[in-house]
Amino acid sequence: MLEKARDLIHVKRFFTKEFVPSIQYTIKWLVLAIFIGLLVGTASAFFLFGLEWATLFREEHVYMIALLPVGGFAIGWVYHKYGQSVVKGNNQLLEEFYNPLTPIPLRMAPLVVFGTIATHLFGGSAGREGTAVQMGGAIADRFTKWFKLDAIDRKAIITLGVAAGFASVFGTPLAGAIFALEWLIVGRVRYEAILPAFLGAYVADYACADFWHAHHTPYEIPFIPSLTLLNILWIIPAGICFGLAARLFSKATQFFGAAFKTSVRYPPLRPVIGGAMVAVLVFMIGTTKYIGLGVPTIEEAFNAPLPWYDFLAKTGFTSLTLGAGFKGGEVTPLFYIGATLGNMLSGVIPLPMALLAGMGFVAVFSGATNTPLSCTLMGIELFGAESGVYVGLACVLAYLFSGHSGIYGSQVIGSPKHISLDQNKGKSLGKLD
Repeated sequence: MLEKARDLIHVKRFFTKEFVPSIQYTIKWLVLAIFIGLLVGTASAFFLFGLEWATLFREEHVYMIALLPVGGFAIGWVYHKYGQSVVKGNNQLLEEFYNPLTPIPLRMAPLVVFGTIATHLFGGSAGREGTAVQMGGAIADRFTKWFKLDAIDRKAIITLGVAAGFASVFGTPLAGAIFALEWLIVGRVRYEAILPAFLGAYVADYACADFWHAHHTPYEIPFIPSLTLLNILWIIPAGICFGLAARLFSKATQFFGAAFKTSVRYPPLRPVIGGAMVAVLVFMIGTTKYIGLGVPTIEEAFNAPLPWYDFLAKTGFTSLTLGAGFKGGEVTPLFYIGATLGNMLSGVIPLPMALLAGMGFVAVFSGATNTPLSCTLMGIELFGAESGVYVGLACVLAYLFSGHSGIYGSQVIGSPKHISLDQNKGKSLGKLD
């Protein structure tokens, strides 16, 4: 009888202390995820439509590239006049997560959409992830005030917004959810907001792709070889190259950003000068393949040999564009850099060209953002589960060999990238270099 009484007490305690609160928690975040996910997914869909229009218009009217300095001044002036409170972009979301002080201004969303579409319309080299993440974070943080959420819930809702933005703009909800949990602290995954992140990612992806029918580019690796020991060993030099490419991109973007800030005191003039440099380079080399998103070249990297220097050229064009103050993300250019580098490596590494392009596609992204888990899942979502070991090991190696650097300068290092560097016994090692 005593044992039965104890069992009943345990059941009652579980039901009242864990089960019921978990049900309440789930309902609460389901409601928030539906509202936020639908809003962010809709915003991403119309952003993608606008980006597609800008790209097609520029390619049909190449003279627009000559106006890149004019577009650069417009972007720089608008941000100088109205965007001082949101100029940090993705890093601002990270800083608010670490030390919540002020609500993320809603103006971040329209300003970054305007800046990114203008950048692509006039011929800058940039991506779209940063825009989607900033839109998601800015929209989601509105609900902090409306629902009177506390500081802990505010962190969760920002995470939800980031997951929704990332998932909807790339069509990868699983990777989007994990990215939002993984990018916050290098070397650690925050599980406190795992349910909001997953719910938000899937609702936003549904709204963008299924409801609004926004287009996501499909990629395919037609043949994946068997996992022999030799093939696994060949992943190692490829992963090292991908990590070094990620570090080069991060350092190049930091270099140009610092150079423009030091040499040009008036912020709106920085994209004018940078835009003029990009436009002159484009007309000198006679091709537009290194500006914009570069999706056609990414697709080509899976199917045909490309010039060995394509990844270096894209690194230069994108780091110059973003360093000068143009807006947009870094991730799609990182896809470009990784895919073309993998394409080049297929000449010396005996793995299929498409497989190496796919490995580079996600691995350079992994090294530059310090998010190997989400990049591995992205590879699986895009290329299929058969590629899992190849893309997973490539992402981990790129993460390791990119060093303690990255495109998000405000990322905090929670733990070193390998145990021989652990001199602080698990304490925070500060920010990236």
